Amino acid sequence: MYIYGLDFGTSNSALSIYNTASHQIEKTFTAASVLYFPQPKNAREPIQHFVGKEAIERYVSNALEGRLMKSLKSVLPHTSFTHTFVFNKKYTAETLVALILSHLKAKADAFVGAEVDRVILGRPVVFDEKRAKDQLAQDRIRKAAKIAGFKDIYFQFEPIAAAFTYERKIQKKEMVLVADFGGGTSDFTLMQLDPQKSKEANRKEDMLAKGGVHIGGDDFDARIMWHQLVPYFGYGLQYQSYNKKLDLPLHYFKNICSWEKMNFFKGRKIKSDLEYYHYATGYHEAVARLMTLVGNNLGYALFRAIEKAKIGLSELEEVVIAYQQDNIDLNENMTLEAFNSFINKDITKIDRYLTDFLATKNIADQHIDTVFITGGSSMVRAIKGLLEKRFGAGAIQSGDNFNSVVNGLAYSSALFLR
Repeated sequence: MYIYGLDFGTSNSALSIYNTASHQIEKTFTAASVLYFPQPKNAREPIQHFVGKEAIERYVSNALEGRLMKSLKSVLPHTSFTHTFVFNKKYTAETLVALILSHLKAKADAFVGAEVDRVILGRPVVFDEKRAKDQLAQDRIRKAAKIAGFKDIYFQFEPIAAAFTYERKIQKKEMVLVADFGGGTSDFTLMQLDPQKSKEANRKEDMLAKGGVHIGGDDFDARIMWHQLVPYFGYGLQYQSYNKKLDLPLHYFKNICSWEKMNFFKGRKIKSDLEYYHYATGYHEAVARLMTLVGNNLGYALFRAIEKAKIGLSELEEVVIAYQQDNIDLNENMTLEAFNSFINKDITKIDRYLTDFLATKNIADQHIDTVFITGGSSMVRAIKGLLEKRFGAGAIQSGDNFNSVVNGLAYSSALFLR
C-alpha cells in the first residue's frame, strides 16, 4: 500500500510516503544530512550517533566536542575512501549513509504503523564523470538502503523526479528543461511533459536527454573559503626552515576548503605538524587559528556562516561573513560582485555544458517552453541570471526547492510498480 520516495542529498535528505491506493503523498520527512558522534566517556561506553537537527543541537550543546560529519554524498564516488574510524569503531561509506536513511525510515514507518521495504531512491545524473566511480556511488547507496531495511530498491534520476512534480501543475504539453542545482551536482533533464500522461507507467520516449556536471553549492562555499578566508588561517605565510623561507604547505588550505576532506582532516600527525608550523612561523596568530579550526572540529560551524552569507546574496548586494569561536573572530565583508567573480569559472562551465547538452538533441534555446529549477543552489543569482539570459525570464519556473525531487520520486513509482 505504501512506497517511499527517498532523496539522500549532499546538504539535506527527505523521505515522502506515497499511498499507492489513493495516489497521494501522505507525509514528507526531512533532515539535514549531518551525523554527530559524541565523545564516549570511556572505552566501554557504546558509541552513540545523532542525525539532522538533533545532531547539530547536540554538537553545539556539547561545546563542539566529538565528531561531526556532513556532505557524505560527495565521498560516495571515491575509491580512495574505504572507511574511517570514529572513536576506534570502523565505519564504511555505506554504514554512515545508512544511519541517515534509517533515521528517516524509522520516522516514516512509525507514521504509517508498518515497516515499508519498498523505496524509490534518487540519484544525481552524474555522481562522477567516470563511469566506474559513478557506478560505485550508486552501489554504495544501494547497500546503505539495504542496511537501513529496504528490500525492493529502485533508482530514479533526481531531475526526472522533479519533472514529475512539475507536470502535475501544468495544463498543456510543454518542452521542459529541468535543472536541479544541489549541494554536489547540477543535473539537467529534457522532457516532453503532458498532464494527460502523469499516471502512465511508460514515459521513456518522453525523456529526451539527461546529463549533469559535478558543480554544486558546496563548490560555491569552497570558492568563498579559498578566495576570501584562507589568508585568515595562514595561507600565504612562510616559515623558517634552517636558512630558508618556505611557504606553508598548500594541502592544508585545500583541505579546509573541501567538505569531503574536512570530514576526515584530523589526527595526531596533523596536530603535530601544525604545532611545528606554529613554532616555525614565530607563533603566528593565523596558524593558531588554523590549529583551532582543525583541532576543535569547527569546520561545520564556519561553513554554516559561509553558507548563510551566500544565501544572503540571493537578495542583498553585500553581506558579512561572521563567525566567532575561541581565538577565531571572523568579520569579513563580501559583495555580490566578489562572489560572482569567485564562482565565475563554475558558472561558465555550467553554461558550456548546457550548450553541448542541448546540441546533442538539436534543441535550440528558443525551443524550450519552460525551465523548471529546483534545489537549494538554484537561488544563486548568477545561476538564475545565466538561465534568464539564455531562455528568457518568463520561461523560468520554480517550485519547492527542497521537496520537488523527493515528491517526484514518490510520484514516479508508477514507472516501477507494474
